[in-house]
Amino acid sequence: MKIVVLDGYTLNPGDLSWEPLSPFGEVSVYDRTVYNNVAIIDNIGTAEIVFTNKTPLPKEVLIKCKHLKYIGVLATGYNVVDVEAASQLGITVTNVPAYSTVSVAQFTMALLLEMCHRVGDHNIAVKNGDWVQSPDFCFWNFPLIELHGKTMGIIGFGRIGQETAKLAQAFGLKVLFYNRTKKPELETETCKGVTLDALFAQSDIISLHCPLFESTQGIINTGNINKMKDGVMLINTSRGGLVVEEDLANALHTGKVYCAAVDVVSKEPITADNPLLNAKNCIITPHIAWAPIEARQRLMHVAIENFRDFMNGSPVNVVN
Repeated sequence: MKIVVLDGYTLNPGDLSWEPLSPFGEVSVYDRTVYNNVAIIDNIGTAEIVFTNKTPLPKEVLIKCKHLKYIGVLATGYNVVDVEAASQLGITVTNVPAYSTVSVAQFTMALLLEMCHRVGDHNIAVKNGDWVQSPDFCFWNFPLIELHGKTMGIIGFGRIGQETAKLAQAFGLKVLFYNRTKKPELETETCKGVTLDALFAQSDIISLHCPLFESTQGIINTGNINKMKDGVMLINTSRGGLVVEEDLANALHTGKVYCAAVDVVSKEPITADNPLLNAKNCIITPHIAWAPIEARQRLMHVAIENFRDFMNGSPVNVVN
């Protein structure tokens, strides 16, 4: 049996092992695969098993790869695969849910704390000599913000949204959440479900944790930004397409949004013309909320267990 990993580097840049796949057959691991159909088809070849993280597998590719029986997506989101075509062709597709819940929630709070204290910027300032030359025993180059008593609005209250809410409340934040389906059983004195408009109007901080659907595409736009408090802070560790980036950049320049911190953008890697690159008070990280080694170890383990269960005739985490 031939097994191909199309883009293994981001999951395993060398600190994990693909060895558990070896007992099942001949394993070929590509660090990266060029995103065109010819290259993808060539790398898959006659493989029956394919693992992909972000390498797209559209219908045109699946039709050409006639030996393919199983696709293991090395992520929670599986929109890189045409699952309808896979079903029609009898190809099982699995994903890895919930592996990064704790990591993404932790990173969300890291971004929030960075907006409040600008630790990185102040470290650079000290290393550049600003403290040596300071006439006072301390200095700060940005407003310093205390979180206690403020309100965080969380859009999307699945596993990551709920974990973020726990951490937020530990900092003394009140939490408002909006979810497509109401979750009254999760409400407490400090955590309330509200309408989207109420969340926009009442939140000092807004954090995005919803999937990217047609209904959520561009949910952060000029119209909705105008419903927010002046000086609101925005965090996005979910999907770049949730934000109309030009609208957010404009709001940052005017000060309507005081600061934004995003780990995801609409096109990745980020392009040189992305308006957020030059936006005022915008912190950008390169899609790393999911990537602590503990989370990647869980991802690898579950991906291999998904495959093992498929081989044993009882597949789990099937998305088609």
